[in-house]
Amino acid sequence: QVQLVESGGGLVQPGGSLRLSCAASGTSFSGRVLGWYRQAPGKQRELVAAMSSGGDINYADSVKGRFTISRDNAKRWIYLKMNSLKPEDTAVYYCNVRSANYVVNYWGQGTQVTVSS
Repeated sequence: QVQLVESGGGLVQPGGSLRLSCAASGTSFSGRVLGWYRQAPGKQRELVAAMSSGGDINYADSVKGRFTISRDNAKRWIYLKMNSLKPEDTAVYYCNVRSANYVVNYWGQGTQVTVSS
């Protein structure tokens, strides 16, 4: 059984930092695209950052220069370091492990990030 469990969310002031973690079990990272998505209230889920198995990384324009995705293949963890957080970053953040053709597509349960003073 595949499980993706996110942690590290919470309340942070504007300008602050958080690091999200995603622990994966029951699935390999080999050949997979690892990603973070977010969904704000009333909005569609959107891609935040994605890393291919070859190490290519794609960031949403809104987070470029502030967020960094990384992974630990051996331990099967995915991380998202978020700096210079803004109120508009407030959302539920989900980790994702998928194949390139989306035939395999796993989601975590999400972790809430709230940026507010």
